[in-house]
Amino acid sequence: MTVNYETPSDGVCLITLNRPDKLNAFNRQMRLDLMDATRQASADADIRVVVLTGAGRGFSAGADISAVDDKYNVEDILNTEYGGFLSAIATMPKPVIAAINGPAAGIGMTTALSCDLRVMGEDAYLMSAFANIGLVPDGGLSLLLTQQIGYARAYQLAIEAEKVDAARALEWGLVNRIVANADVLENALDWARSLTQRAPTAMALTKRTFRAAAQSELRKAMANEAMVQRTAIATEDCAEGVRALLEKRQPVFKGK
Repeated sequence: MTVNYETPSDGVCLITLNRPDKLNAFNRQMRLDLMDATRQASADADIRVVVLTGAGRGFSAGADISAVDDKYNVEDILNTEYGGFLSAIATMPKPVIAAINGPAAGIGMTTALSCDLRVMGEDAYLMSAFANIGLVPDGGLSLLLTQQIGYARAYQLAIEAEKVDAARALEWGLVNRIVANADVLENALDWARSLTQRAPTAMALTKRTFRAAAQSELRKAMANEAMVQRTAIATEDCAEGVRALLEKRQPVFKGK
């Protein structure tokens, strides 16, 4: 399985992205498995809090570009497969805690920031890596980042693909806690257990209230990103960026 689903204690669900050999990069199967897992957690009345993490040394490196083929319709996939689990995280009536145990890049960063609460390892980082392969942020990251850190910082991160270390992520309000790398998951699980003692209806209504203002705009942002990503992915610059990444060299972009 590319996603593990566990209930380590009463009321707590642990969902683990499980492609550690690929730094938990998303292929189609993992997108579908995470969609199923988040929907299952959302529908289970016995689950009060969800923890989402990655197996091995990272949260998620983003999309697995080695798994992209000629049949890849980026707009459809963003709106349905990625949109499926990202919407489930945003709309489920229970808090979702991201346990960021290592790099969270590209759509992996989007997934972490889509969660309600975030615990980050001291050596982990966030990275909007899309610009490195001639693409634009997707999954709603344009709205999530702008809401959380403002337009200027969000735009800079998007076009420069700079790594945001844990200290800066905490300073900017992108995460709630920083802990030692080895303690990330247990800290998130302890937090989840403590939240199971809170009134579940009140937590659900609070999440719905806080999400309501931005939710319609998030769906619009995701759809718009998917549309422009379709244009970006067809460029020669994108093809060059992907080749350069696979060949471990600097890309040479020509604006085509």
